[in-house]
Amino acid sequence: MPTVKFRSHGNRLPPQAIRITVPGWAGGKDPRVDGSHEQPWHCIPFSESARYGLELVYPFDDDLTVSSVDGHVRLDADWKSPPGDGLTWPPFRAFGEVFYSYQLSLDLEVPTGWAIRTEPHPRYYTDPTNTTPLAVPALIRSDWWPMTFFCIFKAPPVGVTHVFRKGEPFMSLIVVPADPELDLQPMTADEAAQREMRARRLAVSRDRLADGTKWLSSTNTVFDGTYRNMARAARARSSDPD
Repeated sequence: MPTVKFRSHGNRLPPQAIRITVPGWAGGKDPRVDGSHEQPWHCIPFSESARYGLELVYPFDDDLTVSSVDGHVRLDADWKSPPGDGLTWPPFRAFGEVFYSYQLSLDLEVPTGWAIRTEPHPRYYTDPTNTTPLAVPALIRSDWWPMTFFCIFKAPPVGVTHVFRKGEPFMSLIVVPADPELDLQPMTADEAAQREMRARRLAVSRDRLADGTKWLSSTNTVFDGTYRNMARAARARSSDPD
């Protein structure tokens, strides 16, 4: 497990573990029972992915609204006087025509062989109001780059407004191998046959594996706890010393 160290300047808040809020950006408190409306937190692959990293929270008192006007990004906020800490002010600036930058004034250090990847915050994908800012992915090799970070955001389309509010997370950070060096290969016939056989056995056993957790949402979508139960069993096996 790599250790992540940080230093920040001014009133910037340190990174924190991503917090899934219910009710909130992860959905409502609807239980997983017949007639409930499906919620993002119901989906284990999504909720595990959402927690896989750190989040940054907007630290300023005044809201920032971002829109697109005549093909250019527009940034509206009452920044008042510079705080006198020597940092770039205002911290948000246009970056080209449809992008803008934010001086995070944050330095993250990870061990050699690892890197920091910036991502949109998971609430971007669940926000019914479409007001969540859209962070642009970037890979920072911070083991040899001790400079403080800035990040880039994409402006919303015409007619949509993105909003930064104090206390709300606006982007996520994950720690990844600096050079993945993936070896992508097609399965052999035997490997593919084994995977297919396992998939068929799982399909046949799905009702038993669901263990009574099957339910029908308000949009007539069938859900069950098969994946959740199997994930729980896999974690239990991996933590068993025997």
